[in-house]
Amino acid sequence: MDLDVNAMIGDVGVGGIAGFLTGFALKKVMKLAMALLGAYMLSLFWLQQKGVITINTDKLFNLAGDLTTQIATLGQKVLGILPGTSAFVAGFYLGFHKG
Repeated sequence: MDLDVNAMIGDVGVGGIAGFLTGFALKKVMKLAMALLGAYMLSLFWLQQKGVITINTDKLFNLAGDLTTQIATLGQKVLGILPGTSAFVAGFYLGFHKG
């Protein structure tokens, strides 16, 4: 069996770059989503303070907890679908850390 080192280096490079870009983009999108969610919740609490609306805080925080669980489950499914090469995972980690 012949080992083609050039092909392996190409696969590792592509996997690493794809992982880096995926991790970087995911962190940027998560930051934006969290900022929007935070602004939305602040506006709700401000409206409640002014007496415009009434918020059932128990249901609101339970909803936020359920959403977090769903996002974590989705993340696990996505990682199961993506190529599990070590170069991709390492690139994803570096991109997420850098983003």
